[in-house]
Amino acid sequence: MTDHPQQPSTVRVFVALAPPDDAKDELAGALRPAYEQYPHLRWNRIEDWHITLAFLGELPVTAVPLLRPALAQLAASRPPLNLGLHGGGHFDERLLWSGIQGDLGGLHLLAADVRNLARACGVTFQGRPLRPHLTLARARRSEQADIPSAAAGLADFVGHPWQADRLHLVGSNIGRGPGAIRYRDIEAWPFGGTT
Repeated sequence: MTDHPQQPSTVRVFVALAPPDDAKDELAGALRPAYEQYPHLRWNRIEDWHITLAFLGELPVTAVPLLRPALAQLAASRPPLNLGLHGGGHFDERLLWSGIQGDLGGLHLLAADVRNLARACGVTFQGRPLRPHLTLARARRSEQADIPSAAAGLADFVGHPWQADRLHLVGSNIGRGPGAIRYRDIEAWPFGGTT
């Protein structure tokens, strides 16, 4: 008899946009002094940087196939968004972020449509108001004083504009230790008009 690893019955899911590699590299360069000055912060991996439009939470794996065609259709009906990374800030002195600039009206409209679509697919979740940002690092309680200082170091950062050309459905796994949260694209769809 062969043992098969049991597949999880649920998955943590969110819908997001991802900056292109050159935009992430530009921000990582601006963060270099903070990486060196605050190595004990829990820095997110650059490949995991994203802008969350809707955090749907822990869903049964059977809910994911219901979302796919609806998200694909939504993406196909929308043009790409012109965005940029800008400055830095913090939430509750525990979370360091970079801000978003550009077509914020389009970003808010897209997020509202994603949330409405998820609810129409039967997904219930607590939707916090959208505060467009890209999470960079988290602090343990003993390191909270470092987050505002790291944010101040990003105050003058203005990244080059870029085009968000894909809508991403992302799954996350929570593990232990550094880099404990891992993200993986379940699927991504190009926005209409994307070449």
